[in-house]
Amino acid sequence: MKTLRAAAAGLAALLALGSAGCGGDGPGAGTGTGGGPVTGPITVFAAASLTESFTAIGEKFEAAHPGATVTFNFAGSSALATQINEGAPADVFAAASPQNLRIVTDAGNGSGEPTTFVRNQLVIAVGKGNPKKITGLAGLAGPDLKVALCADAVPCGAAAETAIAAAGVTITPVTLEQDVKAALSKVELGEVDAALVYRTDARASAGEIDAVEFPESAKAINDYPIVALKDARNTAGARAFIAYVLSPDGTRLLTDAGFQVP
Repeated sequence: MKTLRAAAAGLAALLALGSAGCGGDGPGAGTGTGGGPVTGPITVFAAASLTESFTAIGEKFEAAHPGATVTFNFAGSSALATQINEGAPADVFAAASPQNLRIVTDAGNGSGEPTTFVRNQLVIAVGKGNPKKITGLAGLAGPDLKVALCADAVPCGAAAETAIAAAGVTITPVTLEQDVKAALSKVELGEVDAALVYRTDARASAGEIDAVEFPESAKAINDYPIVALKDARNTAGARAFIAYVLSPDGTRLLTDAGFQVP
């Protein structure tokens, strides 16, 4: 399995990968939804916040489907939608919001009905030990505090905007990032005091940062939909991968990462 991380529109995932082979078990091991074997490359465009969990799912999927190889392109959902609509080769799209997925389906580039497979919720990422003693969104409004947010077009940015409005505070970020991982890295590097990120990303970086829960995040929960793509080069592989994501094994890996079941 290979991972490709993209930040600019128009970047295409790598294709023509060799087969990966090791036996395994799991839902439909070695077969597609139509009963035949799943082989060849499968390219999955997925929201940056799915990096850790989808990487683990990809490893399990490859073990369950000898001969299949999964390549991931992780980036902000809006950038990925643009890439797909501009012709970047991909088989599956998993977005961090229905709005970003609709950019693809409204353009006629989806295949079948999207399925919401998980939900995610925001937290405030702060440095280890919470040196600024931040306890909620109001604490991010201080003039001397450096805050990173995702850009509005990115699902984590739209969710942050909703949560901030619900709190009735004004937050002036020093930077607007194109995906949640970039916002989180600003805290990890000490470039900002805090950032609004997903709970799952904070959990994945628990060794470098602390997470502060806040009640307004309940008003800004993001649904994550997944869909096969019309121009998929591996239709059987796309359907099999989505089936694995929706399976008990896939759901367990996602909930272990901190995602919520719809």
